[in-house]
Amino acid sequence: MQITKLHQKYDELQLIHGDAALTSIYGAGCVEHPKVMFIFMNPTGRNISASKSWNGLRAPWLGTKIVWNIFYDVGFISLEHFTQTQSLTSKEWTESFAKSLYSELAENRVFITNLAKCTQIDARPLKDSVFKDYLELMKEEISAINPEKIITFGNQVSSILLNTSISVSNYLNNEHETIEVDTTIFPVYPVHYPVGQGLRNMPLSIRRIRYILGV
Repeated sequence: MQITKLHQKYDELQLIHGDAALTSIYGAGCVEHPKVMFIFMNPTGRNISASKSWNGLRAPWLGTKIVWNIFYDVGFISLEHFTQTQSLTSKEWTESFAKSLYSELAENRVFITNLAKCTQIDARPLKDSVFKDYLELMKEEISAINPEKIITFGNQVSSILLNTSISVSNYLNNEHETIEVDTTIFPVYPVHYPVGQGLRNMPLSIRRIRYILGV
């Protein structure tokens, strides 16, 4: 469920840009031509798998609640899995549950990742330069995964990946940009960031994702 050949490079960047007490968080899900690749910003210490004592899958959003509303509303996780994400406290998440959750995402041909894999202790903003340090690795990840569609969350992530100034509010319905990686053209759909300060935008994000994916 992961592109492990990139993990060492991500771990090296964690030592530069991340918190020394935490580990990198890697992308996870379907690694063979998923129908969609979701790209968020960067992980924080709220992710239970960022702890060095965690021995299971290190993947986005483990131990958190809000973002799983999206993946349930668009039909990528079951009611059983969603209910557990909402009822469990962060410390109650287990390595077996994390694996089961991402196995279902993989079965539904979904891959979830962050542009930057450096885990911070909190949700402090990252400079563009930090994200740009991960850009070539992100392109390697895209090439290896070979997704049908890419959904990027927020202006900053979308702008850096596409190397042009992006305002997600300008993208409605099926409008998108493209990125060329190793001679392959991938459609990229910028979407409002749906968590943290962008929580109020979650309905907009879900509506657009449903339109993009036809669900």
